[in-house]
Amino acid sequence: MKNLIKLGFAALLSVSSMTAKAQNTDNGKDNSLLWEVSGKGLTKPSYITGTFHILCSKDFEIKPKVLKALEKSDNFVMEINYTDPAEMMSMQKMFQADKKISDQLSPEEAKELNTILANYGTDLKSVDTSSPQALYALLSTKAIPCPKTEIKFYEMELLQKAIKDRKNIKGLEKVDDQMKAINKAYDLKTTITQLKMDKEYQILFSQMIEAFKNENVQSLYSLFKDERFMNSQQEKAMLTDRNQNWVKIMPEIMQKEGSFFAVGGSHLMGDNGIIPLLKAKGYTVKPVSGL
Repeated sequence: MKNLIKLGFAALLSVSSMTAKAQNTDNGKDNSLLWEVSGKGLTKPSYITGTFHILCSKDFEIKPKVLKALEKSDNFVMEINYTDPAEMMSMQKMFQADKKISDQLSPEEAKELNTILANYGTDLKSVDTSSPQALYALLSTKAIPCPKTEIKFYEMELLQKAIKDRKNIKGLEKVDDQMKAINKAYDLKTTITQLKMDKEYQILFSQMIEAFKNENVQSLYSLFKDERFMNSQQEKAMLTDRNQNWVKIMPEIMQKEGSFFAVGGSHLMGDNGIIPLLKAKGYTVKPVSGL
């Protein structure tokens, strides 16, 4: 799989997922990105960690408690199973479109987009056969405050350790599921509007990274209130619907074996976040300060 595709996809899901409208957590003192799930007949606890899919090396750290939780678990579960060859093949195809971008725009709109793309070091001719999601990934990769050679993929680092420790690797959804969600959330015109806000995204990204590093979920989620980046329809497609689908799958995985789930940090909280949804099912879910 080409590095650009991996980078663009991870960054796309980081920014689009992590810019959801803020919701209140159950407890203002729940300042952790690692949570333990127990009760309701589970023989072993499972863990959920909120991730920031893509970070610069200087900002990257996997906290010891996260590594310990992974070590104690039998399964390592990501949003997508990156060890599945079929999924990787789907990922390579997802940025290509059947219809050219230029065929979907008026001459004036095409000219404007070409001007916008100059800020990203490319032009319409070079990306004309790409999907709107590929364009959105351009925005996301530009927001990352370091060269591509200094980038770390959070889930990939965890995955390497899980493979080394012979964990069972699983996924909560397929690439095609994610693409359906993204297609619902971001059409071509919406993506072009977002591309105009490259500087705003860079500022937002830096603030989110700092909050993530400090596990400051209150600060992190207060950054998501700006509806310039995600409206209610996009939030439903990117977060709510996917969270509800995942919580249908998670109990069976946890019931069989202790499991470690790694998902984008924005999926944890809110009225339809994974944590309150699991609590509503009767599980005990509590923040972990250390193991």
